[in-house]
Amino acid sequence: MSQWAVLLIAMIAVCAVVITVVVLRQRRIAEDDDPSETPDVIEYMVMMIGVIYAIVLGLAIAGVWEGRGGAQADTLAEAQALHEVKVRVQVYPPAVRDKVRADVDAYAAFVADKEWPYMRSHGELSPRGTQLLDQVRTDVTQFDPKSDLAAQAYQPVVDEVAAADMARASRGQSVGATMPGVVWFGLITGALVTVGLIFTLQIRRSAKELLLAGLFSALIAFLLFLIWDLDAPFGSGLAVSADVFRQLL
Repeated sequence: MSQWAVLLIAMIAVCAVVITVVVLRQRRIAEDDDPSETPDVIEYMVMMIGVIYAIVLGLAIAGVWEGRGGAQADTLAEAQALHEVKVRVQVYPPAVRDKVRADVDAYAAFVADKEWPYMRSHGELSPRGTQLLDQVRTDVTQFDPKSDLAAQAYQPVVDEVAAADMARASRGQSVGATMPGVVWFGLITGALVTVGLIFTLQIRRSAKELLLAGLFSALIAFLLFLIWDLDAPFGSGLAVSADVFRQLL
């Protein structure tokens, strides 16, 4: 079952729970109860709590989105550096040039096909990927340029490999969840409190009120799911893609 199917089921379940609680609660209210008697201070507190929680949700979404953007930038920088290596070794002798390009392709293929799933399941970079990149570094640094053109290209190629290694290290720091557990506790508790405050306003069983209560609770569930999905930049759903490495092949 995909994550989007789980999200749909969760949103429907939340709507059903909220509407059921409203209906059951309404049956226990006396006929002479007047919902207009809700104290103004309660309405003010409900409004303020909703605003505060909306700000917290916005900050959480902005934080995880920024983290995903940083992970995507590191991935693009790594792929671009490897592309520059393949291009700049054009002036190397054919044997060295083909060896470097073959090792870059082997690394890119491994990252796209094997390391991405490894990062999702283990929460860290694959040791095999590190070995393959080290092999590219060895190919580049052990080359002894004989011509002036190869000598001029030597240091830029070494620098590009170093840039790829740095981007890979940054990518490794973005693997896994970034939101602390205490933040999740606050988000979930805030959601329960915010949805629970619906019942303090003594809403009735009219179609409009039930629809608004269900949509509001479903929106909260969707936003929490969005934060959870973006919290792991290399997970699934809206995760960073490895297509840039496949384009190197």
